[in-house]
Amino acid sequence: MAFLKALNLRKTYRLGRHNVVQALRGVDVTVEVGEMVAIVGPSGSGKSTLMHILGLLHSPDRGCDPPPSLVFDGTDVAELQDRERTRMRAERIGVVFQSFNLVPTLTAVENVALPAEYAGQRRKTALAAAAGALDMVGMGDRLSHRPMELSGGQQQRVAIARALVTEPALLLADEPTGNLDSENTGELLELLRKCNTERRQTMILVPHDSRVSEACSRVLTMQDGMIREG
Repeated sequence: MAFLKALNLRKTYRLGRHNVVQALRGVDVTVEVGEMVAIVGPSGSGKSTLMHILGLLHSPDRGCDPPPSLVFDGTDVAELQDRERTRMRAERIGVVFQSFNLVPTLTAVENVALPAEYAGQRRKTALAAAAGALDMVGMGDRLSHRPMELSGGQQQRVAIARALVTEPALLLADEPTGNLDSENTGELLELLRKCNTERRQTMILVPHDSRVSEACSRVLTMQDGMIREG
């Protein structure tokens, strides 16, 4: 059974009264357990929209024929109540956004602990897990720094630690190396490979660097809201 299976995902945005943008035009994608998949394509091709739907942050358009379907590890997402979707996202999915979305008033370790707390861990346990995740991405000496005290690359590593802190079954990362230099990109790739192989974490990445695509087991290409292999 596929770990993640999406059929006929469509998403339309209305910008103003007369401007309609079809971000997704019927995307079908299947990802197996433990795969590390890259999604590439030009800006505006629908990559980020797809990632938001796969991460249960947005819903696909309804009223399509055939109806859209998203099955996550055997569970039909359409059948879940909002609370169940939120719980699944908190416990089983880690997301690295293009914009880091760090809470400016919280320290690095407090930011990273948030998903663990949302997933039901006690604060002390969550903070310990967050400290470990930050150490794993080379930020163990910045636990008490707030986002404004960190460089763009450091904020990105905090965001990656936050996505990994609960050891999610699925990691979605939109340009995870976009603010990292060559050396740090290589170190992050090694970390992702380790999580992928040792933890059997399934990963879907939208790469900024071609080395990320080359490290993946499969590459999907998006063009005009549609997807194809290779």
